[in-house]
Formats: sequence, C-alpha cells, structure tokens
Amino acid sequence: MSVVTVQLGQCGNQIGQELFKAIGDDSSSGQGLCSEGQKQAYAACSQERFFFLEQSGVPSARAVLIDMEPKVISQTMATAAKSGRWKYGDQSYFCQKQGSGNNWANGFCAHGPRHEEAVLDLVRREAERCERLAGFFTMMSVAGGTGSGMGTYITQCLRDTYPHSFLLNQVTWPYSTGEVIVQNYNSVLTLSHLYQSSDAILVHENDTVHKICSQLMNIKHISFQDVNKVIAHQLGSVLQPAYTSAVDTQYSRNPLGDLMSSLVCHPEYKLLSLRNIPQMSDSSLEYSVFAWPGLLKHLRQMLIANAKMEEGIDWQVRASQSRPSTGQKGNPSKHLRFNTSLANLLILRGRDVYSADTGGFAEPLLYSSWLPAEVAFNTWRSPKHFNRYEKSATLVSNSQSLLKPLDSIVGKAWNMFASRAYVHQYTKFGISEEDFLDSFTTLEQVISSYTHL
Repeated sequence: MSVVTVQLGQCGNQIGQELFKAIGDDSSSGQGLCSEGQKQAYAACSQERFFFLEQSGVPSARAVLIDMEPKVISQTMATAAKSGRWKYGDQSYFCQKQGSGNNWANGFCAHGPRHEEAVLDLVRREAERCERLAGFFTMMSVAGGTGSGMGTYITQCLRDTYPHSFLLNQVTWPYSTGEVIVQNYNSVLTLSHLYQSSDAILVHENDTVHKICSQLMNIKHISFQDVNKVIAHQLGSVLQPAYTSAVDTQYSRNPLGDLMSSLVCHPEYKLLSLRNIPQMSDSSLEYSVFAWPGLLKHLRQMLIANAKMEEGIDWQVRASQSRPSTGQKGNPSKHLRFNTSLANLLILRGRDVYSADTGGFAEPLLYSSWLPAEVAFNTWRSPKHFNRYEKSATLVSNSQSLLKPLDSIVGKAWNMFASRAYVHQYTKFGISEEDFLDSFTTLEQVISSYTHL
C-alpha cells in the first residue's frame, strides 16, 4: 500500500527531501539481506510505498510540496532532480509569493481556506496514482506560520476528505531558547487542533536532535541540514519495510495502519516519541561493533529514564510497582519516577535480528495497568542493514516522554496570554480569545491523561 506525503512549510519540505533521499539510498542498498529475492522484495515494497515510476524510468516521490514562498520548494525540487535517482513530480507543488509571517492565524484562517481547493487537487491526484492508498503522512513545524497554521488546516481537510484513511503527522518542536517570539502560541494552537484531526502525532524536538548532532555525530558547526538528516534517518527506520511478526514471509503492506494498531489504542493518547540507536559519525561507525544485548539494554533504559539519546542515561531509574506521583497541578512532569508507557513498538534492523531478546520491553511494570503488556508491546524486524548500520534499533513510544516539553510550551503560552501579549495579531485574522482558551483546555486534558497513566 502507498503513502502520500504532504510536506508543509520550510521545515516540512526540507525534512521531506532528506527523508526521500534516505529511503531511496536504503532501498538501493542490499546490505544484510540473505538473498537476491529478499533484496528485490524490500526494494519493491519500499518503492510502492513512497515512489511512482514515471515513464522516463525515474521514480517520482508520492508527495505534495506546500509553502507560501517559492524559494525552499525550488531548492528542494532541484536537489532531488540533481541526484538523478529520484525526483518530485513536475506539478506536485503549490507555492505563492507571500509567507505567513510566523503567524498561525494567517496560515490557518487566510492561506488555508483561500488555497484549499488547489492543494486538495494536488493531493487527490497523488492519491489516485496509488493502487492502494494506506493514508497520509504530513511533515511540518509547530512554531511558524505556513507549516503550522496552514498545515493544521490542510490536516483537517484531509480528515474530512479521506475519513477512512490513516493520517500521521510528524511535527518538529522549536528550540526551547526560542526561534520565534510567538512560537508557544503557534505550538499550542497547532497541537490542540491536530489532536482533533490526526490519528497520531510523531514528535521531534529540535533541542534533542541538536544534541545528537553535537554529542553523537561530533558535528562542530551544526546546520539545519544536519538536523534534518538525523530526523530523516529516524523516520526512515520506522517507515521502511519490516516484518511485523516472526512468522511473516512478506513485508507489512500497510505501514500506517500497522503503526496505529500497535501504538494508538485510545483517542486520548496520540503523542508518539522516537528513540534510535546507534547514531554516530561515519568515521566512528567504521570502527564500531554492536551486539543486540548491549543495544537493547541501553534503549530500554533510555525509555525508562526518559533519556533522549544514549549518552547521559540515568541508570538509577528503575521501573517499580509504585506509580509515578501526579505532583503539583500545572507541572506534573517534575514528579515522575520513571517514564510509564501506554504502548511501545520496537523495530530491529540488520544482522541476526531474530536472535535479539526483546523480553525486557515486555515487562508489565513498564506499562499502564489497564493495558496488558502482551498487547502494549510489539516488535518488527528486517534482516536488511539500515543506513550503513549493521545492527540498529528504533523505539516508537506512546508514553509520558513528552509531558515535560508539552507542559513547558503550554505554561509559557499561558503566561503570554494572561497579559494578552500579541493576541491582537491573531484576532485580526479571526482567531478569538475563546479559541485560545479552547486550545489550552484541550492540551491541559492531554497533560492530565498522560500524567495519570
């Protein structure tokens, strides 16, 4: 089954280009496969998901590119075409000559309705090129104007137009030090509205990815491209073909459906976080050897201690019978003893994947008391190496991981709203103070639900 990707705003388009590059490079590499037949099956499954073979013979990404300014889209399409291995469709983009000015309301209330028909026509064309449509995968930032505001509007349109298709939103959270003065407003409005439309929201935090680039990849001068490559690597490790059970002889046909059924068992819990190990520079990778027991031990402790990468893990944190304290109202995350999960999906890729012991992730203490561990934990495997790593593991988690950053964003936005700072910039486009209050209420309920897992 095929996935139509919708790249929204500067962030979504740049990450999307890196993702399709990573997918294309991985599909053409046969490392770690046992036979030529497996290599061909893997490549065919990946191409069906993400590419459409043009008459010219060059694969075209199943994607729609949207931005209110043409510069990033032009660069993105040119970079893809220059590779010679894949490209974007010549008519698969939509852009204008005026941005949203980092104003969520401008993107949601003005640009979205004004250009809805043109954008949905592009999406419809890509959907009709799929023999079997699995659903939609959108990529966007939550902090800006076009990606967050118009992206949220387009997400609602996709839900209305394709009510029975799966809809996964990948969102990038801003640096906590601040990129845009109103980024917390934009984030609160984006997340609260996506919660009503999306099946799941997969979150990447810029602060975390920046640390991975600095401390694990040993990059001295970190660019947005470096950050985007790490995000693309992590996304590819989830979305590329894998066997969903030990007895499967065919790769999963419905990647979004299988992902949702494994992780999103209740509409109140839609926030997904992602951990991937190992991640390191190419020069270090050449001299590194990995074993499944060590990789999975580190990944499990990262989950329990809510560590975002394998350096600096707190090994003192242990899962226990006593449930985390709810703590003080408004700041629950500071009082968590360990990171309780609702569901976890472990994806293993590389050599000897069937010999890896994943029992440590199936312990009932890791999970909410109302969902059995045998239902809450799933494992996917692929014998193919991914992105040059002989062995790699990815954990997609529906857990309390995002409580702290979510609570921080809501708190900062509320402090600004209490003094009505910049609110007039939103009301002039049609977002009322009641809309802000509704968004705060929605996210406070999400925080409460995850706190009491």
